[in-house]
Amino acid sequence: MSALDELRQLRRGGAQVRSRDNRAAFWFLAPWFAGLVFITIGPVLASFGLGFTKYNLIQPPRFIGLDNFARILTDERLHNALGVTFTYVLVSVPLQLACALGVALLLDKGLRGLAFYRSAFYLPSLLGSSVAIAVLWTQVFGTEGLVNRVLGLFGVEGRGWISDPDTALSTLIVLNVWTFGSPMIIFLAGLRQIPVVYYEAAAIDGASRWARFRRITLPLLSPILFFNLVLQIIHAFQSFTQAFVVSGGTGGPSDSTMFYTLYLYQQGFSRFDMGYASALAWFLLLIIAAFTAINFWAARYWVFYDD
Repeated sequence: MSALDELRQLRRGGAQVRSRDNRAAFWFLAPWFAGLVFITIGPVLASFGLGFTKYNLIQPPRFIGLDNFARILTDERLHNALGVTFTYVLVSVPLQLACALGVALLLDKGLRGLAFYRSAFYLPSLLGSSVAIAVLWTQVFGTEGLVNRVLGLFGVEGRGWISDPDTALSTLIVLNVWTFGSPMIIFLAGLRQIPVVYYEAAAIDGASRWARFRRITLPLLSPILFFNLVLQIIHAFQSFTQAFVVSGGTGGPSDSTMFYTLYLYQQGFSRFDMGYASALAWFLLLIIAAFTAINFWAARYWVFYDD
């Protein structure tokens, strides 16, 4: 057998091995592809179609064109839900990221027992969206809750923080800020990647701690900050469990905790107006996409990439 024949045989053997590997990979990935088509893409496309119909889960969907989307423009209760949601996002996300960065800076100093503190601060991120924590929050900020008991020790008369329309949303903002563990871990990883020589050179030049933070830490950490900002905004817009449990599913008192997602839930599963609920879901997608696009556009002015 010539060298050329041997080379051809080796190529055919390699092609057969690659073909077998590709078939094996396909069968291993088949369950994921099936879930993507039937659990994700299928329902997404179905909801888009239902957005143009009147559908109550009992009778067949009836095509009504753009009526559901036009209704969004005149729905005053929805506009209130948008205001509540925007307030929640624009206040809680910056506070959450500020707390996350502050704690990350403290942990980056090399504290003893760092692994314990890192886990302890991260734990609320795992539990913050759970029903149990939302129930606990109603006890903490209730009329006879822990907050009022602590205030009573200082002679301050408490109030029903959750039952008061002026403070109900604030309690949910505090809950979201409390779950700063996830962005904190990401900030901490980013801080560990900043070369120490930058700080040493700045210290030799007489730069203060604030100057080092403003001139070195923030610019080099800006990609991580941008990532956390986009991620937490998307997460905040999708918040549902806290408002549902705290208000008993009503969005009260006086719709002060009526998040967009809670209003969508009421339309779909309380009033069985699935067509309008589907239109609301797609409108929320457009809102999140708009905020994300604005962040990416603004990133060119404040996000620093070392390359």
